Order: sequence, then C-alpha cells, then structure tokens
Amino acid sequence: MTRVAIVGGGIGGLAAALFLARRGHSVTVLERDARRPGRDVDEEFFGRRRPGVPQANQPHGLLAPVRTVLRAESPDVYEAMLRMGAVERHEFDWFPEHPPARPGDEDLVTLQTRRIVLEIALHEAVHGEPGIDVRLGEAAEGLAVDRRGPVPRVTGVRSAAGRHDADLVVDAGGRRSPVTGWLSEAGCRDAVVENHRIGIAYVCRWYRLRPDGPRNPGRVKAGSVAAFAVGMVFPSDNGIFAVSLTVSTSDPTRGALRDPEVFERVARTFPAPAAWLDLRPEPLSDVLAMGGLDNRWTGLADAAGPVVDGLVGIGDAITHTNPTMGQGVALALQAAQWVARQAGTAEDDPAAFAAGYHRWTERTLRPWFDTQVAMDRANEAQLRKPTQRAARPPSAADRAKAALSACSWDDPVVMRARARIRHLQLPADQAYGTDEVRARVASWLADRPDFTPEYDGPAREEWEAAVHRTGRAF
Repeated sequence: MTRVAIVGGGIGGLAAALFLARRGHSVTVLERDARRPGRDVDEEFFGRRRPGVPQANQPHGLLAPVRTVLRAESPDVYEAMLRMGAVERHEFDWFPEHPPARPGDEDLVTLQTRRIVLEIALHEAVHGEPGIDVRLGEAAEGLAVDRRGPVPRVTGVRSAAGRHDADLVVDAGGRRSPVTGWLSEAGCRDAVVENHRIGIAYVCRWYRLRPDGPRNPGRVKAGSVAAFAVGMVFPSDNGIFAVSLTVSTSDPTRGALRDPEVFERVARTFPAPAAWLDLRPEPLSDVLAMGGLDNRWTGLADAAGPVVDGLVGIGDAITHTNPTMGQGVALALQAAQWVARQAGTAEDDPAAFAAGYHRWTERTLRPWFDTQVAMDRANEAQLRKPTQRAARPPSAADRAKAALSACSWDDPVVMRARARIRHLQLPADQAYGTDEVRARVASWLADRPDFTPEYDGPAREEWEAAVHRTGRAF
C-alpha cells in the first residue's frame, strides 16, 4: 500500500484519489475550499461564485477519454452523471444513419454536460470511499523534502494542521499551483516551464429549453465561423445549453458583448446560435467572460532527468491549455489513471516511477499541448483580421484545409478521421494522412470544382451593426 497525499481537490485530484483508493492505496486530499458541493446541480452551477476556477461556469463538452477512463476506473461515477442528466452524443449522430462500424467507433462519444455534474459525482464517490481522507478547508502550505540523495525526494505535505507523510505526492493544484515554487524554496532544480500567452477571449450565456418546446433545432452544426469571431452552441444536461462567442482580446467590441441584449443580437448573426435561440429558450445567466489565458507546460524534469522524486503533477498543474480543444479534463483523467495504475512502484523505486511518468507525459500529453499552441497561434492571427475575406484568393493549402472540414460533414470516413483528432486519439497528420481519407476528399472536391473556402458567420459590417444596433434589425 502506497501512502499518497494530493494537493488540490478539483476534478483531477478527486479522480486520482478515487482511482488510487480503489487499488488499495491510502490517500489524503488537501483542498483549500471548505465547501463540498451539494446535489442540486443548478444551485451549484448558477448560485455559487468560484473566482479561483474561472472555467467552472464556462461550457464544456467532455471528450471520449473522459468516458473511457471513468467507465474503466469508476463506472459508478459515470452512471451517476447520466442519472443527473448528462447526455452521450456520438459523432456519427450527425448522419441520418450511422455508417458500418469500425473498431474504435464506439469511443467517439462526447458527454454533453456541465462540469459541475462530474464534480458532484466525484465528490459523492470520494466521500464514500474507504481509504480516502478528504481535508476540505485545509490548504497545503509546503512540501517536506529529503535532500540527502542525488535527487531530492518529496516525502510529504505540510498544512496548518501538521505534516502529512507520503510515499507519493500528487500536485493537482491547477494552473495556479504553488508547488513548483515550494520546490525552489527547498533548493531543488527549477521545474521546466513553457508559457504561451493567448490573445483570445470567450463570452457565453446559458439558456434552458422550454419544457413544452423542441429539444433541439434539428440538423444544425454546433459552430459558425466569421473571419474575426466564432459562434458556438454547447448542448448540455437537462435541457440546458450555452451560446459562446470567441473573439480576439484586441477586438474593440469585446466589452460590449457583456451586455445581454448586445450578446444575443450578435449571437444571432451566426447560424448555429441563431437556430438554438429561435427555440425561445429561457436565459439562465448573465454573460460570463473568460480571458487572460495561457498555454503552459510545467515539467518536473530537465535535460538531467527528474528534478525531484516522490512528486508528480496532473491536470493543469502540468499541462494547462486554452479550452478551444476542450482537452483539459480528458488529459487530467488520463494522467490520474496512469498514476493510479503505477503507484505501487512509487514507494519501492521512486526514481523509476518519476522517470516513467515523465516519459509518459512527454509521449502522451505533450503532443496535444503542442497542437494547442500551434492552433491558438493560427486562431489568434485569424481573429485579428477585420474583414470577412482575405484580399488574396485562397491558396491551394487553404482550399485543401477547408475541404477537409467541409467534407467531414458529408462523408462518414472523413468525419471519423476528424473525430479521432477531436477525441485525442490520433494527431491530424495520421488521421487525415491515410490513402482512404485522401481519396474521399479528392472525390468530394472533384464533384465541387468551384469550391472556395467561405465563412458562414457575419461580415464585420453585420457584426458592428448588431453591436451598435444600427442598420438592419436582428
């Protein structure tokens, strides 16, 4: 049995605690927030302010790894989420009929739900699990570090209540985790931190469908794109959905979007949000904004190897990413699963455990971090464009990229490739790089010789008119 101390009781910390305890390990969770969420989902989501967790009230679509990990490690948590209203949506639900199944298709499922549903389900399981001591309201304040060996070893966590000795400490403290600072204070080599500031901001508003009305607008894409903005709809649990707008942080109209009337007028210039808003839903929230984002990688190993033994980071403590790809919860649960499965070696050979985890994160997590960084650079440059179309004709590369996306909505083979990227199964070059996908896209283009990349969102003039209520009515 390995003694484990976890810094932070968010989704990653709770999941790690549960997975570990169910393998017979002894777990202590230190969480500064003294409040355990209740069972009323709406009260917890709309009635509770959480300034330290800005993503908590933003829309989520939980990717396939969340479902896969939970069903393997804690099926009771997954079933509890479904009972609370979470909805499974397969990528092939877009088509009138699913194509003939191939291996892996069963995992191409998004769990449509608010984040709080997963949090409540995890709390219920963790607080009822023998072997887990959840210390709500008891923040970790430092690390116990043994520096006698060639590599310092973390041997526990300090709090106001005393010292919690551990064979393994898990940093699940999120993007603001103080743990790397504590390592420096203890004389360890610095963690390797890579940070990329993001010039993208999000605003969203939550709605509830009328109980006597339609449950969705039919076969409508979830997102619409302009040259300078994105409009998205996130169907969620219990007839609730969010409309979200994404803009550059330098957009001069960004502040005006905080006004609910302005937000809705602008949202209606995009086909996807307009279709859902035409269902006359009940607004449930103010307009919620999130910005000031980074993509940040925090590695506890450098060129010489792990900077410390007895400590690993999971979730945002190791890879904090902009939510465009929605990968945060999925990667956190995958990391929690790896730690739980390997924790039995942490006491006997902490150096091998640390080195193994570092190799796994570089192989499994790091490529998705790098993908997010590259995507955000491209998106940020795109969102800064003030006009609907570029002055020059689209290049062959532009046309090919747009064709991949457009073709996926018509062709299940290309949709499957797109879904495998979205659900963190394959990188784009592998998913799209097969002879079959190339042939399908080539055939699609041959049938559309005049295909030109186009935006389905508003021109800038239409956006400005909606913001300032000038020109045509919306």
